[in-house]
Amino acid sequence: MDDYQKIEKIGEGTYGVVFLAKHKRTDETVALKKIRLENEDEGVPSTAIREITILKELEHKNIVGLKDVILQENRLHLVFEFLSMDLKKYIDSIPKGKKMDMKLVKSYFHQILDGLIFCHSRRIIHRDLKPQNLLLDNKGTIKIADFGLARAFGIPIRPYTHEVVTLWYRAPEVLLGSQKYSTPVDIWSVACIFAEMITKTPLFHGDSEIDQLFRIFRTLGTPIDEQWPGVSSLPDYKCTFPNWKDNILHKILPDLEKDGLNLLKDMLIYDPQKRISAKSAINHPYLAKC
Repeated sequence: MDDYQKIEKIGEGTYGVVFLAKHKRTDETVALKKIRLENEDEGVPSTAIREITILKELEHKNIVGLKDVILQENRLHLVFEFLSMDLKKYIDSIPKGKKMDMKLVKSYFHQILDGLIFCHSRRIIHRDLKPQNLLLDNKGTIKIADFGLARAFGIPIRPYTHEVVTLWYRAPEVLLGSQKYSTPVDIWSVACIFAEMITKTPLFHGDSEIDQLFRIFRTLGTPIDEQWPGVSSLPDYKCTFPNWKDNILHKILPDLEKDGLNLLKDMLIYDPQKRISAKSAINHPYLAKC
């Protein structure tokens, strides 16, 4: 830690406190994440160390680089490249009545998928993708932050501040209590983010797990075993769920061209095994011209 000078606290997230810091020798600005550990007395779990070691190898233009891992006196600090803007802040900054340029939407969408392909090919899942952890530079590049941290440290239902972890980007298999989930959970999140870039409003903005599920069901129809084998056996599935029948996605995104709507639907398929992969999504006709 002696190499870094903390400048100011810039955030408090799911995993701990984030500081803006400078490397004393090189003067490089970095984001310093002090990881909050469940049992500080016991030190850093070996599983976390293993996961973090893998993350250091994730070098890709669309993934925020983990520059260094500092373990001192049972405290863990992760040093990341620093980017001051995120997609949520950017969307919020667009004036009322104005939309995000579709060329930029497509470019960001393509880049996010590019970063996902890289990680998914290494069997690393993000699990907590949302506009807040998609960081932007001023050259049109978007980068995924906090990759793999959900696995290394577990996703709490609440972060350590008073805010609730957002459920808006969470896949239905996770909301229904499935223990066996994989890379398709990230595809669902990216679909929600893609729609939000177009409308400037979260696609499914529930305020509880059940409200979140019902908002999804109202939009895409209530899932049944015929379309998603085994859904009725998931821990939190109830046979008393209301039976919404129609998919009304086209009404929410009336201006989205047909190819874009088809891709979005493929990313929001209920059955995770049938949901499109990042690799197939990036090669979809909608993104062919990116």
